[in-house]
Amino acid sequence: MKILVVNPGSTSTKIAVYKDRTQIYSTNIHHPNEQLARFDDVHDQYDFRRELVLEELRKNDIPVAFDAIIGRGGIGKPVSGGAYDINEQMIHDNLTGQFHHACNLGCKIAYDIAKTIPGCRALVAEPGVVDEMTPVAHVTGHPELKRSCVWHALNHRAVAKRFAKETGRAYEDLNLIICHMGGGISIAAHDHGRAVDVNDAINGEGPFSTERSGSFPSSRIVRLCFSGKYTEQQLLKMITGQGGVTAHLGTNDMREVMQRIKEGDDYARLVLEGMVYNIAKWICALGATFCGRVDAILLTGGVAHSEKIISMIRRRVEFLAPVYCYPGENELEALAESALAVLRGEMKAQLYI
Repeated sequence: MKILVVNPGSTSTKIAVYKDRTQIYSTNIHHPNEQLARFDDVHDQYDFRRELVLEELRKNDIPVAFDAIIGRGGIGKPVSGGAYDINEQMIHDNLTGQFHHACNLGCKIAYDIAKTIPGCRALVAEPGVVDEMTPVAHVTGHPELKRSCVWHALNHRAVAKRFAKETGRAYEDLNLIICHMGGGISIAAHDHGRAVDVNDAINGEGPFSTERSGSFPSSRIVRLCFSGKYTEQQLLKMITGQGGVTAHLGTNDMREVMQRIKEGDDYARLVLEGMVYNIAKWICALGATFCGRVDAILLTGGVAHSEKIISMIRRRVEFLAPVYCYPGENELEALAESALAVLRGEMKAQLYI
């Protein structure tokens, strides 16, 4: 089976071609800021990104002939986990929803290219709006503010299954706490194959990250809203995009932060310690989901490449369960695996309605 994977991100578009489970080509097309500045909205980048994908295939003499094209899932309405056949309703919901993010383009790129290929399936898998939270986990202190989740579902699930395979167990038999650390941080309690509680990583819930402010006292943000100092868009940027480490230190590059600390920057050290402290608190809080019976804590995402950060987190949380590290993200491989499972009949693609 020949599979094309398309994963649009904020500043890049990753694509890969698989023959069954073997990756025969991959690339990360970087989009400099000056290249994207000509678009008023990220959704306006659709034609630009689709043509780049097709151009990349042409340059590398890869025929546009696939059994399936699978895109990164967008931020539409909440769905259950698994794979989905892309349809017009999914595309509409992703491109007209509240959140304008490049991941919303994945389903439309996959769908439109697949339409030109006879018999080609267009799919997404484990979008960031997968919601498997228990009813009690949705409850907050006010009925108008029900908890929701937007998180790194795809990489969480891939890392969970990898850990299960490496330890000779089934994902569905494990209690896991998984923490993905990138531009945003999502921490989920995986109870026997379902993510029964997870923070809303894009809407300001959870620990602060390199670009997101995380949770803070609600009344303070309300007062800022009515202070007249900021517009709505400025406040939203403070929460997602220009918060966290970026707000404190003017950079989202943890390598730069580490260098500052090495050169004696005490404030950079304090901010790093604050981020780690908050990550550890949220990990340990999810231990209550399992009444403390946790099989393992898995750390993943780009920030997990830092051995110093991993050791700092480990020191605070390993009393709860053994800690394992899976740096980076496995999204291309995970998407290809899902597409192959659908093509082979090992997984049924769900209908998006």
